[in-house]
Amino acid sequence: MERTIIRPQGVCSRTMTIDYENGKIVHAEVEGGCKGNLQGICRLIEGMDIDEVVKRLTGVQCRNGTSCPDQLAKGLAQINK
Repeated sequence: MERTIIRPQGVCSRTMTIDYENGKIVHAEVEGGCKGNLQGICRLIEGMDIDEVVKRLTGVQCRNGTSCPDQLAKGLAQINK
């Protein structure tokens, strides 16, 4: 299993820790931001293919032209490069 830590920009969350294996998210956790919403997103993406999460969350906007889900997608997109 591998781990990546995403440091989002322009949003309330401070760090996003993602554990993944074989292209699938095993566990996700976000520090800061809207706790309930981000816990829900983390639970929903666990077990999903990274590419599918990127596809679904890219472009979601909250403020500053981005959002926590969009920042998560940007960070996850870097894993598969």
